[in-house]
Amino acid sequence: MGIAGAIILSTVPPRLDRLPWSKWHVRLVIALGITWILEGLEASLIANLGPTLEDPRTLGLDPAHVGMTNSIYLVGQVVGALFFGWLTDRLGRKKLFLVTLGLYLAATALCGASPNFWVFAALRFFAGAGIGGEYAAINSAIDELIPARVRGHVDLGINGSYWIGVALGAGLTLVFTNPNLVPVHLGWRLAFGLGALLGLGILFARRHLTESPRWLLIRGRAKEADEITTQIEHWVHGNEVPPPPPPPVEVRVVEAPGIATSSRCSSAGTRAARASRWRSWSRRRSSTTGCSSATG
Repeated sequence: MGIAGAIILSTVPPRLDRLPWSKWHVRLVIALGITWILEGLEASLIANLGPTLEDPRTLGLDPAHVGMTNSIYLVGQVVGALFFGWLTDRLGRKKLFLVTLGLYLAATALCGASPNFWVFAALRFFAGAGIGGEYAAINSAIDELIPARVRGHVDLGINGSYWIGVALGAGLTLVFTNPNLVPVHLGWRLAFGLGALLGLGILFARRHLTESPRWLLIRGRAKEADEITTQIEHWVHGNEVPPPPPPPVEVRVVEAPGIATSSRCSSAGTRAARASRWRSWSRRRSSTTGCSSATG
């Protein structure tokens, strides 16, 4: 472990940034980018299932309860983003990849088994916390593992996948809320169950992801960061002879949360990507709130 405030020289950041786009990056984007599809699915499910949940044959909620579950879910997102964001800067990105997605999957699946409003509301809170935690862990990982020259484009593409989830959720509810196809008392439960199944395969895929070398580096674990970067280079280049090492850059070891800064680590591409994510998230929240209000 390094001493907080110490300056170390490392080739890890420029080695990660110079990597060509590869199948490894595609697998990384698929394994991590599922978060935004899940978020779109969640928003669409609860908006479209609102009238069904008011049916006495289901949970028998009133419009106020439906609106309350939407609010509780959003509160869970905020709490999850803050809490798991704090944890991911202290425990690492990889651990939180599995914990946050696992929390979302468990809570969403159990939503379909809810016997009453209070259990349903509590589970919606934890599902929101899982998604909020995903924001914190996954955004950090994408910033740290995607080459700087394409980071902004990748961030925009991943955030745009939110609408794939919205469309998928709408398609699921069209089938499972149709009483001619599925009994009313069963359809809404299956919709939540299948939503959880979507992310189950991704949970196993994430087990094979590496820890972020940049996170290891700013924690003073330079040897581990170098070993993982070498492993990533091998996956990307295969049997090709890797290019010679680039000039090292200065990296400050930190004790508090943050990303190492240097003339090459802190790029305009990262700042632009974060700004675009914020704008995209704000637009999604406005759109989702409008859908939910109309439903209620």
